[in-house]
Amino acid sequence: MDVLAFRDYCLSLPLTEECTPFDETTLVYKVGGKMYAYADMENFGRVAVKCDPDEAVSLREEYPDVTPAWHSSKKHWNDIRTTGDLPDAFIRARRYWPMSGNTACPNSRCAGILPRP
Repeated sequence: MDVLAFRDYCLSLPLTEECTPFDETTLVYKVGGKMYAYADMENFGRVAVKCDPDEAVSLREEYPDVTPAWHSSKKHWNDIRTTGDLPDAFIRARRYWPMSGNTACPNSRCAGILPRP
């Protein structure tokens, strides 16, 4: 997966907003003002995704290309190496996109709207 495919995928998810609050090269994706993913446009070697805390640890133990996210809470955030052996579908997996539990989504609009892997 390259940065354009990642961007297109994130923007295809309902209610997603893209911004660059940290610098000109870090793309951030949010729903209801809450971040769920970010990646650097120039050095697209990894993407950071928000996870359920138990799932985050489990994925790190199972896959060498999944590590605690750099510059983020290690409890909720994982980095997924984009240059590793994991297929693109792994990054698109529903378990990484915690929008169904995102309390910033009014009227539960986020619940159940994401595609299954």
